[in-house]
Amino acid sequence: MMQAFEDFQKFGKENLDLAVKAFGAQQKGVQAIATEVADYSKKAIEAGSATFEKLAGVKTLDKAIEIQSDYAKSAYEGFVAHATKVGELVNELAKESFKPLEAAFSKVQAK
Repeated sequence: MMQAFEDFQKFGKENLDLAVKAFGAQQKGVQAIATEVADYSKKAIEAGSATFEKLAGVKTLDKAIEIQSDYAKSAYEGFVAHATKVGELVNELAKESFKPLEAAFSKVQAK
């Protein structure tokens, strides 16, 4: 009876440790994603403001179209790079979050 209680207690501690590890991995991943989104947002706002300032001083329509086209191109490229980076971070988050669980599942399958 006492051995069963000790086994149950050990099982509970192992599961708690797994949950803490998984939560820690998730926390790091979410923080990395939030940092990336904040950095991208800041850069996008700065680029938009700089473009607006350039457009405010333009004398010809051709120059305004050129500035707007350059901005649209760089904004698109920046967004694609940002989306790729966030996708990689989300993928890494999923991998790191499930690593502790993989170890637990492999233990269960081995028994």
